[in-house]
Amino acid sequence: MRRSAPLAPGARVGLTTTIPVEVVLAAGLTPVDLNNLFIADPLALARVSQAEAAGFPRTLCAWIKGIYAVLLAHPEIQAVIAACQGDCSNTQALGEILATEGIEVIHFKFPYPRDREQLAREISALANRLGADHEAVARVQARLTPLRRQLRRLDRLTWETGQVHGQENFHWLISSSDFASDLTDYEQRLTAFLQEAEQRPPAANGRVRLGFAGIPPILTDLWPYLEELGAAVVYHEFPRQFSMPYESPDLVEQYLRYTYPYDIGGRLADLKEAVATRRLDGLVHYTQSFCFRQMFDQFLRDHLDLPLLTIEGDRPTRLDSRTRMRLEAFVDVLRP
Repeated sequence: MRRSAPLAPGARVGLTTTIPVEVVLAAGLTPVDLNNLFIADPLALARVSQAEAAGFPRTLCAWIKGIYAVLLAHPEIQAVIAACQGDCSNTQALGEILATEGIEVIHFKFPYPRDREQLAREISALANRLGADHEAVARVQARLTPLRRQLRRLDRLTWETGQVHGQENFHWLISSSDFASDLTDYEQRLTAFLQEAEQRPPAANGRVRLGFAGIPPILTDLWPYLEELGAAVVYHEFPRQFSMPYESPDLVEQYLRYTYPYDIGGRLADLKEAVATRRLDGLVHYTQSFCFRQMFDQFLRDHLDLPLLTIEGDRPTRLDSRTRMRLEAFVDVLRP
């Protein structure tokens, strides 16, 4: 392990998923969502191949391989907070490998089943490790409250008026896991974007209204293609959850209501609400190759009362011809 001493102010700390980022910011550190760093890398596809050349199996989620390889390309990231419970089932093994290669790994667990006292202990342990006191964490949470309200406003402009496009919605919500590693700049850009979006005319009626369930897609041209088909994506399940859509002055409560790391029942309730409130015509369930969450596909089909199309992705590439045809047929069937 590289070090266990306090991290220097401003040090870049990698995140394997959305965790209580308020603690990282309160410690004066810079959060870096490694998933976003990987998928935004111009060499994202090559990163997967690099991990396989290093010994990672072909039958392993490309996100795990991408995180590993992109970390090696960014030695300035001094430590990684690995959610070894409540995220990917392979994160624990990834953390062990990173530790043997000299990267400090700080473990965080979302309790399963969800439990308030256990979660409070995990957040407290993380704060102690990073050197963030309770008052500092509370100040950061208070600062993020209006920003998170802006993200909820952006989301409403997506499904109520269509003034924010689906890909824009996805971009802003997915990057709220680490605020693009620059909170002040993110706040300023978001404010400017909302001011511009609110000047746009409302979207015309008649478009097919789609929602996305499942982990964020690795496919690079999904949203433009759906726009070409006349479909609007007005709901992104997990990116919305990453933005913390339920306001609460209690940090533990905020992360208890966050559905991603917990049971499928909480996810199902969130999905049913979205189907009704956002008037979804259909749902696309994105599944990642070799991901345990694929097992929930039939469950969603059995419990959601609307048309559902399942698509699968493996590596960060463009849509293949078969998936394009399936999406086109799905949108055609849903068209009024």
